[in-house]
Amino acid sequence: MIFKEKNKKEDTTYIYRGVVLIGFILFFGILVQNLAADEIKFGFKSPSFNGVGISSHYLTVESQEYSRKEKLRADLRALEEQRKRDEENSVISRFTKNLESRIFAQISRQIVDQLFGENPATTGSFTLFDNIITWTSDGTYITLTIYNTLDETTTEITIPIGDFGFGG
Repeated sequence: MIFKEKNKKEDTTYIYRGVVLIGFILFFGILVQNLAADEIKFGFKSPSFNGVGISSHYLTVESQEYSRKEKLRADLRALEEQRKRDEENSVISRFTKNLESRIFAQISRQIVDQLFGENPATTGSFTLFDNIITWTSDGTYITLTIYNTLDETTTEITIPIGDFGFGG
């Protein structure tokens, strides 16, 4: 029985020693693993700070700035063109264009009647904006004289009556 008790004590001692040995091995294994780790190094990711890829970074930034400026210019042009279109298509603008067209058509018809009608006038004149337009007829030719009062220039046009007729 003494022998058996001695064996039990030895067995528990061996077990304790084994557990302690395994604990030390695990502890040192973890310690060695941590010792093998590399140090933490800090580095800026932005090329403006670390210098790596700085030229391509500058080109990218410049390209983005240029694109933004061009987009703003295009947007401003589009807004200006839209404003002009809206202004030209307003009710007042369309009315004015239509009225001017009818007035010019009426003036043109009156001039043609006076020059080439059944009882054509031999002379006449009228003022259109800054121009004084006069005509004379000798039966063969009509001479139109246009005098610009702003720059004081004169333009003279001769129209043959026999070759110019509208009717048959």
